[in-house]
Amino acid sequence: MTVTAFYQSLCEQLSGLLSDERDWLANTANASALLFLELPDINWAGFYFLHDDELRLGPFQGKPACTRIPVGAGVCGTAVKTSQSQLVEDVHQFPGHIACDAVSASEVVVPLYNGDRCIGVLDIDSPQVARFTEQDLAGIEAFAQTLLKHSDLPAG
Repeated sequence: MTVTAFYQSLCEQLSGLLSDERDWLANTANASALLFLELPDINWAGFYFLHDDELRLGPFQGKPACTRIPVGAGVCGTAVKTSQSQLVEDVHQFPGHIACDAVSASEVVVPLYNGDRCIGVLDIDSPQVARFTEQDLAGIEAFAQTLLKHSDLPAG
């Protein structure tokens, strides 16, 4: 299966999983579980939600994580500050990286929006350097859009 086909299938699975539920908390919990189950070579998948000038931990799968991340700090905070997805091949080379799990080696972070307002991020970590490609990023961005389409979102 190609990477593109894998993510199309993953988005279809998510749509089916969320078809009868609009609650954002339940949906982000199930989305993180689906990612953790289906994505190979990852050690963390979850969400942080924006409250004032910091991100706060939301539903996730993996080891316990940092509970608060200032906007602009680490990969997650940078995604919010720049309003851009972050694809980091080696987190140990990322300026200001926040090491919630020392095993993590690469990371992808996608900002989540309710209209034009950032409400948080989807964060996925891997113990493998350069685990994520541009194709993975595109697929994960599509996954995030599928989640947002099926959820009644917090105001942010």
